[in-house]
Amino acid sequence: MMKYFSIVLIGVLLAVTANAEEIGSVSTKFKWLGPNDKVVVEVFDDPEVPGVSCYLSRAKTGGMSGAVGMAEDTADASIACRQVGKIELLDSIRKGKANGEEVFKKRTSLVFKSLQVVRFYDTKRKVLIYLTYSDRVIEGSPKNSISVVPVLPWPHTD
Repeated sequence: MMKYFSIVLIGVLLAVTANAEEIGSVSTKFKWLGPNDKVVVEVFDDPEVPGVSCYLSRAKTGGMSGAVGMAEDTADASIACRQVGKIELLDSIRKGKANGEEVFKKRTSLVFKSLQVVRFYDTKRKVLIYLTYSDRVIEGSPKNSISVVPVLPWPHTD
């Protein structure tokens, strides 16, 4: 039974690994042992919408528990998404069928908590809306942040 639980746990941990590039960080609280608590700035590209990149700032717990990946980060996060190239929407996004689709997920505790980004499309205003929030197996957090990206023609540069 323990062997089965270990295999499932490893699978869960690998499944929630996010592909984000760390841009930088600032320390917010000094820790005598291990890394300081900090705010980390990361960037990721929307995997289904080429031409959109999102920047996340989020709290990261330091100390010894943070150094070994056992700490639980707070639900504090902010997001800013921008058009960085030509945007081509899939029909499922354009028609609103993909509203609420997860575009980013990062584990913020050993097992039970994660930071997520989901995407919506407002067909009337022709804008993409990105919502970041934290969830937990038992109880999530109402802390959230949104960013809106108007779908505009991209300048042709030849």
